[in-house]
Amino acid sequence: MTTIHLVHPDGRRSTLQARPGRSLMRATLDAGVREIMAECGGSLICATCHVYVDEAWAGKLPAPSPDEAAMLDLTAAERRPGSRLSCQITIDATLDGLTIELPSRQY
Repeated sequence: MTTIHLVHPDGRRSTLQARPGRSLMRATLDAGVREIMAECGGSLICATCHVYVDEAWAGKLPAPSPDEAAMLDLTAAERRPGSRLSCQITIDATLDGLTIELPSRQY
């Protein structure tokens, strides 16, 4: 299992264990993280699984695809340099300890 650290909008921190090979979006949904809506179920046609990847981890992820970059223009919360769609991040052992911040809103 891969450990993922979450920073909630209220500053609260939590941790979840994610199975490698699954998307970060699926891991957060399975863990009951309320700040992730994932309306499209990971089909890359909405932006309701938006997260902020901690700067220390951003370089360890593949760059967003052109489709993901376009969807990030539609996020409800401010787009930042670390903005990603969690449906496009695949969990693997290299992400053990990944820290993400959850935006205050998805709509």
